[in-house]
Amino acid sequence: MTAASTPKGERRRQALVVAAAELLVEGGFEAVRHRAVAERAGLPLASTTYYFSSLDDLIGAAVEHESRQELAAGRARLEELADQPRSTDAVIELLLDMLLGRDSRDGGAEAVLLRYERLVGSPRRPYLAPLMRELGAELHELLAEIFARSGVEVGRERLLELIALVDGTVVNALIESNPDPRGAARRMLRSQLG
Repeated sequence: MTAASTPKGERRRQALVVAAAELLVEGGFEAVRHRAVAERAGLPLASTTYYFSSLDDLIGAAVEHESRQELAAGRARLEELADQPRSTDAVIELLLDMLLGRDSRDGGAEAVLLRYERLVGSPRRPYLAPLMRELGAELHELLAEIFARSGVEVGRERLLELIALVDGTVVNALIESNPDPRGAARRMLRSQLG
């Protein structure tokens, strides 16, 4: 039995994962440090190395936690939409939540910039590659389901085109210091789906 397999150990390990995920969202990969995670979780510094074999292991757990939370929220939102009249705008907002994050709803570029920095920076962390492929496949499945339930059939290629369209629009908006990259992506999706 390992320390993390006891109820207390599992709670501590989970608190570290949640703290690391929060730091990741707030400040990117560079914000996830042993001391910062331990302080955020309210646990001793040694707990990060006790429950995780390395900082990479902790970052991987944080990425998976945050991503699975977002996927679960997207699935829940999709279920809510099933009970409402079909609306292209509601579908577009859910797609943008899934691609840009819910924090992007408040406008401003910071949340989107941090998210894209994480996504673009993940290839510099090869240990994340298998997880990123798995999570990406799950995201694509959910996006396809969103379209299907909204009555818009899109094949795999069209789905990838729409994702690339959003990504390109967002990156361009960030380069141009556009204060509302989500708004730019929304307009582009409306022109394609409206």
